[in-house]
Amino acid sequence: MPESNFVDYVKIYCRSGKGGRGSMHMHRAKYQPNGGPDGGDGGRGGNIYLRGNHNYWTLLHLRYERHVFAEHGGNGSKCCSHGSDGADRYIDVPPGTVAYNAETGKYICDVTEDGQVVMLLKGGRGGLGNWQFRTATNQAPRYAQPGEPMQEMMVILELKLLADVGLVGFPNAGKSTLVSSLSSARPKIANYPFTTMEPSLGVVAYRDGKSFVMADIPGIIEGAAEGRGLGLRFLRHIERNSLLLFMVPGDTDNIGKEYRVLLGELEKFNPQMLDKHRVLAVTKCDLLDEELMEMLKEDLPDDLPVVYISAVTGFGLQQLKDMLWEELNSESNKLQSVTEGGSIVHRDRETTLLATDFADWDPGIEPDPADEDDFEEIEIYDMEDLED
Repeated sequence: MPESNFVDYVKIYCRSGKGGRGSMHMHRAKYQPNGGPDGGDGGRGGNIYLRGNHNYWTLLHLRYERHVFAEHGGNGSKCCSHGSDGADRYIDVPPGTVAYNAETGKYICDVTEDGQVVMLLKGGRGGLGNWQFRTATNQAPRYAQPGEPMQEMMVILELKLLADVGLVGFPNAGKSTLVSSLSSARPKIANYPFTTMEPSLGVVAYRDGKSFVMADIPGIIEGAAEGRGLGLRFLRHIERNSLLLFMVPGDTDNIGKEYRVLLGELEKFNPQMLDKHRVLAVTKCDLLDEELMEMLKEDLPDDLPVVYISAVTGFGLQQLKDMLWEELNSESNKLQSVTEGGSIVHRDRETTLLATDFADWDPGIEPDPADEDDFEEIEIYDMEDLED
């Protein structure tokens, strides 16, 4: 089976640049035997940034780039020459990417807009040369500062899809069929559970040239928030949606009970998701008649809009689009859109789950030869030289 191009979960090793050493140099010239100190400062190490780029829609370009190193700062030299600053490194990610510390699971930052730049690791400052330490009482300082060390971190990048409407339902609820009926997206459709193995987006056309984006994720099963099935990995894709569309088949024994199970899984995964607007769609209504639809109303919840649809026959699809558009643009929908910065609260990841996801991940990090040379030369500028 060919490997999917949809990559929403990567682990990379990032290392910023270390600061350059300050120079300990005394000026010597003809007819000027005691010229005094003129050692320059070291340059700063390069920083590592995350940068939003709407030209990317997955993290596939980072799957095989496991190491991201910034450049080290240059060392200072004589004649008060400043060392060169290390080049910064930018990691381009699609909007909606969240960074976590792979070792502790702590949330680091969130990139939500195209062109947004967030510093991930800061490079070390360059050391001061002995020219900076000259005073009236210490006119010939014979010491300089080493540069600050670099920062390093194992980082996990997660992509959370940006969409207006997120579909929530058990396997075989008709989510992929609905997306294919309302948009030009063509997700895989078959009559068996977990047909959808990766999220997909579809642009739904509305009246007067208006449109909104709908996100289809793999089916959720009971216990998904604890890691069962595929729900734990893909539930994060609906965290950024302004509106959640719950889909329950009309031939279900108890529609209200199935809806409450889905709602309970979302609450376990992230309680903030309960603040989003919700709409319930009873699917596969081509198998029901009007009398059965009236009987089903007894089991339906009263706290959210309900619509009966059939993606195969087109029954109720226009009513569904009207309802979704009204909910998306209602005044009561106080959630900020992602383009305005978002209001999602990211929870820290469990370290046990991170270790399981990347159990076979080999960082393949080798020691930098420049570090060993630096320690050998740095002894020349040790503070003990002042006692000689």
